[in-house]
Amino acid sequence: MAQKEGGTEQGRVKTGDNLGAKAMAGAPTAGGGVVVEVREKKGPLRAAIPTMPFPLAVICLFLNTFIPGLGTFISAFSVLCGAHSDLISERGVCCVFWLNVAAALIQILTAVIMVGWIMSIFWGMDMVILASQ
Repeated sequence: MAQKEGGTEQGRVKTGDNLGAKAMAGAPTAGGGVVVEVREKKGPLRAAIPTMPFPLAVICLFLNTFIPGLGTFISAFSVLCGAHSDLISERGVCCVFWLNVAAALIQILTAVIMVGWIMSIFWGMDMVILASQ
């Protein structure tokens, strides 16, 4: 996890030799390769994507591919049925439901200019990725 503090960049580097050595980000390891751990910061809409059962996530991806926003709209109701989301502990189930409905509306309204259609496909892919983890 790399972050800037006081103008210097600090990070954790994972090495392949199981020593658990910590070094500066970008520093070479004993094996010659450098592996840097990166953690993705999620925005509220991205964090509101629910972790659903895999078959439901695939159905939502299929629906999002052909009818932009429909799979996202259905996934909003899975939150009400108990699907987990990273944002539920902070904002509650009702807020996460409405964030997913808002994402679906954004996808539907911007599908005319292709942005919503592409966003909808990526949203469905994220659902499948979350379901497979």
